[in-house]
Amino acid sequence: MPLETPVHVANELARRGYNAEPEAVTLLASAPDPGVALERTLETVPDDVVKLTADHVKSAVETRSRSGDPPGQTDPDGTADSADTRPGRDPSVSTGTSAGKSGNGAEDAPVETEGVGGESATAADDTSGSTAGSVGGASGGEPERGRTPADPDEQSVAVEGDFNSTGTGEYSDFVSVFRDRYEKLSSQLRGRVNHRPTDAIESMPGGSEAAMVGMVSDIRSTANGHWLVELEDTNGTFPCLVMKDRDIAELVDELMLDEGVAVDGTLADDGAILFVDSMYFPEVPRTYEPSTADREVEAALISDVHVGSREFEADAWHRFTDWLHTADADSVEYLLIAGDMVEGVGVYPGQDEELDIVDIYEQYERFSEYLKEVPGDVEIVMIPGNHDAVRLAEPQPAFDEELRDIMSAHDARISGNPSTVTVEGVDVLMYHGVSIDEVIAELPDDKASYEEPHKPMYQLLKKRHVAPQFGGQTRLAPEEEDYLVMESVPDVFHSGHVHKLGYGKYHDVLTINSGCWQAQTDFQKSVNIDPDVAFAPIVSLDTLDLRIHDFE
Repeated sequence: MPLETPVHVANELARRGYNAEPEAVTLLASAPDPGVALERTLETVPDDVVKLTADHVKSAVETRSRSGDPPGQTDPDGTADSADTRPGRDPSVSTGTSAGKSGNGAEDAPVETEGVGGESATAADDTSGSTAGSVGGASGGEPERGRTPADPDEQSVAVEGDFNSTGTGEYSDFVSVFRDRYEKLSSQLRGRVNHRPTDAIESMPGGSEAAMVGMVSDIRSTANGHWLVELEDTNGTFPCLVMKDRDIAELVDELMLDEGVAVDGTLADDGAILFVDSMYFPEVPRTYEPSTADREVEAALISDVHVGSREFEADAWHRFTDWLHTADADSVEYLLIAGDMVEGVGVYPGQDEELDIVDIYEQYERFSEYLKEVPGDVEIVMIPGNHDAVRLAEPQPAFDEELRDIMSAHDARISGNPSTVTVEGVDVLMYHGVSIDEVIAELPDDKASYEEPHKPMYQLLKKRHVAPQFGGQTRLAPEEEDYLVMESVPDVFHSGHVHKLGYGKYHDVLTINSGCWQAQTDFQKSVNIDPDVAFAPIVSLDTLDLRIHDFE
């Protein structure tokens, strides 16, 4: 088996019944021939050893050097003798131990730094989510002991969301995607009402009780202040009147065009309109119970790294990756990144003035170097965002092969936006979050705001669709089916995009918007965005509890 990454080395050691210190795994992976280095190390360790240390590897390397390695040969510890010493070398895979300069001119921090503390924060239920008092700062004191490597036999990741785009932009594609959306959402709603199609309702006598499932095609107020909501199904449209003095009138404030809802009520005397008594969203079922992992294991959820921006917080990133190498992060075996790996080029007016790296491929190359600082036993999953080099229209396909080759560190799993990642039995819906802007623009402030970015995510869970409104601010691509419907309820909903930290629980679904790794840009100042920078939400997959670390 090729051993070109620490993950491969750790897997091979586990297959042979060995555990290993992170430094030992890194030394082996960075050797010129990791396979040979591993074999030599296993030949020289005592028979009763089950955990390899860095000293075991170094001892084997020294023995090999005395047997006649040529000058300038790079040793398995990632160093070279005087014939190959180069200042400013990039960090070796997964260590972050190189003293070379980072891409932003900062010194790379050593692996074993002061631990970052933080009180454990359990996400509050339903409408809560304030970040006050929930983040930890640096604890200080002596360096913590190193990270204990994960057991690859216990790790489990499955990703669903990558797809091949078939849309051509023709009229038939739009018909197809909306029919598919209607069928998927109506299947979630038909158990709530005694549904009748629009043409059947039109033939019913006035005064009859009626109910239907439809997609919102229009919302307008009447001269008397009531609400007229046009609902559409596959057979036609029908007008539904919500009286302003009814309790359900406040639900109209939450409606967006093109989402699916169910209503029931009574037809007018002439049968031309339905007076609504009740309104239902697809919703998270009341019977829903989240799944959890069978062991103590954690996942770090981040987004919006924005490498290539002058405001990318390289030092904070180093503190984060250094912390991942400490004992406090022993249980963190997964890293889920919800889009915007890089700053991109030409995303907004005047962006070129705020770039540290002006070439998009060089941005990804630099991001890949930063990714190498993550411990090699951490499984990584990435999806694209609106700053990444993929199409803007959602659903977004995964990165192409050229970019995948550049971001090959750790054999990261790469999928489309959105994707569902099943981590040890826990379903994590990863969505970059562009539609959050639209939800905030359309709904009242108490329902959706940038200061509490988890609340517009609650609305998406209620609507069971990550981007309900078609033709608005969010670019949506017509495909053969609607990949943006939440056909199943996730256990964790992870998003980013708005550069604000927020979290809470909506009907037991842990909902997290993870902030960013980019300080405020001039453009953000112009649109009044004050970002939450360098926070890392850490989810305990066995309990779905949450702790937040601050690396700013």
